Amino acid sequence: MRLKKSIAGWFDRERICRVATANSHGMPHLVPVCQVVVDGKIYFASASAGRKALNLEGNPRVAVTVDLYSDDWSHIKGATVQGLAKLYAKGPRFKKIRALLYRKYPQYRREATLDESDSVVIEVTPVHVFTWGLD
Repeated sequence: MRLKKSIAGWFDRERICRVATANSHGMPHLVPVCQVVVDGKIYFASASAGRKALNLEGNPRVAVTVDLYSDDWSHIKGATVQGLAKLYAKGPRFKKIRALLYRKYPQYRREATLDESDSVVIEVTPVHVFTWGLD
C-alpha cells in the first residue's frame, strides 16, 4: 500500500514525526525523527546500532505519527501510519534518501552525517493509515 497523495504531502511537509518500534520482547521505543516521503513511502535514518534499527531488524512492524496540537481542539489534526520497515545499509536507495534528507534538513549533513559505514535508511511501507482532523 502507498500513502494517498494528501497524506503523503502532510507527512512530507512536516519537519518531524514520531516513530514507534518494539523489540522482540514487545518493549516499545518511541522517538522523533526527520522524515521524507517518496512514492507513498516514509523514509528516515538511524545509526546502524541505534535502538530503532536494532528493533526493526528483529521486528519490522512500525508506527509513524505526525500531529499538530491546538488548545482549540477543533484544530487538532494528525495521521498515524502502521507499516512494515525495510532497512537499507548502502546502495542507490540509501544514497537517494540521504540526499533528500540533506536537502530538506541542511543541518543533517553537518550535525548527523549519514554514512554507509554506520547508518541505515529505513523505508516504511504503509499497511494501515489513521487520520483525524485532516478531512
